Amino acid sequence: MADALTVLKERRSCRSFDGRPVEEDKLNKILEAGMYAPTGMGRQSPVMVAVTDSDTVAELSKMNAEIMGTDGDPFYGASTVIIVLADKNIGTHVYDGALVMGNLMNAAEALGVQSCWIHRAKEEFDSPKGKAMLKKWGIEGDYEGIGHCVLGYGEKVPAKPRKENYIYRV
Repeated sequence: MADALTVLKERRSCRSFDGRPVEEDKLNKILEAGMYAPTGMGRQSPVMVAVTDSDTVAELSKMNAEIMGTDGDPFYGASTVIIVLADKNIGTHVYDGALVMGNLMNAAEALGVQSCWIHRAKEEFDSPKGKAMLKKWGIEGDYEGIGHCVLGYGEKVPAKPRKENYIYRV
């Protein structure tokens, strides 16, 4: 496994997956990393839904594309989707969920799995269809969709140089 700084420097979003599934042991480690993301006052407002069923991935992709106003695949052919939701009643829920997303993507990179953050989870799970999905999955509460972490294998994009004036020291 790569050291933390190397992972942070080399992780990039994949936008061309080949459809190969993520191995169960790697998926479990990625999910475990998400569980250990910092949250406001340790309240752990997020939950994660790991979706590996191809029909459900396709249904989520179609919902997401409709929100975006396209008929393409916004998940870029990824085989696995981790949906991050967070409890709207906790003031830090969006930030908490964003930290979970970061941990998921960085853990994936460390394990040789490509990832990408796909937006529009808020709109998906605010919809009647999205709420019905959560109910079907046994997820109760007042959750807001934070993001989809799509995972799989595919094109590895090289890192771009960092911009000038990224850091100011005072």
